Amino acid sequence: MWVKPLQRATAMRDRASLARMTIARTLARPLLALALPALVLAGCSPQDRASPPTETADTPQDAFFTALASHCGPDGKGRAYAGKLVSNDEADADFASAQMVMHVRECSDEQIAVPFHIELDGEWDRSRTWLISRTGTGLRLKHDHRHKDGKPDAVTMYGGDTASEGTPRAQDFAVDGYSVEMFRKEGLAASVTNVWTVEVDPDGTDNARFAYQLQRTVEGGAPEPRFFRVEFDLTAPVEPPPAAWGHE
Repeated sequence: MWVKPLQRATAMRDRASLARMTIARTLARPLLALALPALVLAGCSPQDRASPPTETADTPQDAFFTALASHCGPDGKGRAYAGKLVSNDEADADFASAQMVMHVRECSDEQIAVPFHIELDGEWDRSRTWLISRTGTGLRLKHDHRHKDGKPDAVTMYGGDTASEGTPRAQDFAVDGYSVEMFRKEGLAASVTNVWTVEVDPDGTDNARFAYQLQRTVEGGAPEPRFFRVEFDLTAPVEPPPAAWGHE
């Protein structure tokens, strides 16, 4: 007579035990899900863990172009600055006391045009414009020479590309193949080893300067050395001059 009640009691205990185990397993699953990522990370070295992406820093050439663009001015019309010859080659004697103005005049995301005006014998020569542009591999400098009627000179659009990353302040441009061919054609063989340097400080820099330089060296293959350099005070803007010839 006690067998059935005993069996019922045992069955009830077994069902209660099974229920407790089921509840325990159910509660354990979320905890295990939370614990697994922590265990995985704990087993990784710092180098293995994902790092947040970082922005790529500007190259020196980007910084240089930005520094030059800072002189385009808020209205986009550009600022002009007075300068002078600071080198002393005999070939540049006429430039020694000449008034000079550079004008950061035509600005875009890909190219900046800088006319170079010189007063010689009481008249302003507005035939020269420096063109600094971006390329797929760096920067390019070209010289746009025009006559008073705007037509290109026989010797124009010469220059070169950067061969190294340079610095945010200075970039070197070695003569390119197009220019070498043109110089030889026009009887300017000495110019086939030209290296130009342009330097610029951002707007607002103390004692900011812009410099344009041409150099040839015997070591670089020139028959004789050549050095021409003009500098402009970027802390004191002057009245912008008329447009360069051909850029009206």
